[in-house]
Amino acid sequence: MADGFSVNFIAHIRSDFQTKFGIPRQSGLVEELESTVVFTPEYRNPDALRGIEGFSHLWLIWQFSGAVRSSWSPTVRPPRLGGNARMGVFATRSPFRPNPIGLSCVRLLGVEEDRELGPVLRVAGADLMDGTPILDIKPYLPYVDAHPEATGGFAPAAPERRLTVDCSPAMLEILPVESRAALLGVLAEDPRPAYQDDPDRVYGFGFAGAEVRFSVDGERLTVLSVKKN
Repeated sequence: MADGFSVNFIAHIRSDFQTKFGIPRQSGLVEELESTVVFTPEYRNPDALRGIEGFSHLWLIWQFSGAVRSSWSPTVRPPRLGGNARMGVFATRSPFRPNPIGLSCVRLLGVEEDRELGPVLRVAGADLMDGTPILDIKPYLPYVDAHPEATGGFAPAAPERRLTVDCSPAMLEILPVESRAALLGVLAEDPRPAYQDDPDRVYGFGFAGAEVRFSVDGERLTVLSVKKN
């Protein structure tokens, strides 16, 4: 049997995240986030999407393009545990894996026909950086993919802590209308590394063509500036 096989990138995602910082730690945590799946020319065939609109959710299988390494470690430090404890890589969703492959469940908003790009998918809740290559797309099947009785190990449920976000309307107006609620949702989820809690530190990340800078004191996040790149 061969040691490996080659794969093709079937698509790339277009999202508001210019870097890894700020991206929600799991898909679906910020439903307001909207992204577009743009197929590579070889796969811009409407027939390949026939019937897809009958599904409310999809699985995106993609490459951690920002975390490709030539080596791997059997243990990693999950942010959920504060970065202080090591767990087996296969017991985590860390991007630093033997094969840097990610899996995200997204809500399908619709299929649109673009004059230049062909059929594109509009999705919500994706946790992918802009330009991330997609390896495959599969429909989410509730009767086999949903297991309410499942246990979640060291991450049994979504973090209960959500920050109160202070952001002036004038700052939000710098962003496209469709990205404003998404930014507030991303900030409320606390995009900082789990092990950092310095009220004097200023953080920043690119979002929807702007640079967002903020600080966090206790349970309150204050947006200091939003400036166009």
